[in-house]
Amino acid sequence: MSQMQIDQVLSQIRNFSAQGPGLARPLAPAAPGAAAQGGVAGAGGVNQPAFGQLLKQGIDAVNSSQQTAGTLADAYERGVSGVDLAQVMLETQKASVSFRALTEVRNRLVNVYQEIMNMPI
Repeated sequence: MSQMQIDQVLSQIRNFSAQGPGLARPLAPAAPGAAAQGGVAGAGGVNQPAFGQLLKQGIDAVNSSQQTAGTLADAYERGVSGVDLAQVMLETQKASVSFRALTEVRNRLVNVYQEIMNMPI
């Protein structure tokens, strides 16, 4: 998950949190065909990816990062030439940081969900 994607998700969570009780109001219906395309029409009519799609892309990116780090670590352990320890450590740390960021996003989403569920009707 890139830093920009993490910042976008955290920004959306902050916006939802700042709205507080206003989240309980019904959402405006989407433009016809927007749901079929998997996106939501944003400002200026630009089709933006749905929140769930953005989250799935982030999870896939973290998974890919972890697999790359694991592959490099295995190659280093087997003694494959061209793979140095610094490269392995860098990729491992990238995977670790991205996983921690994804975990933080998940925790914040769970907190927002719990707040919404605890709102009086």
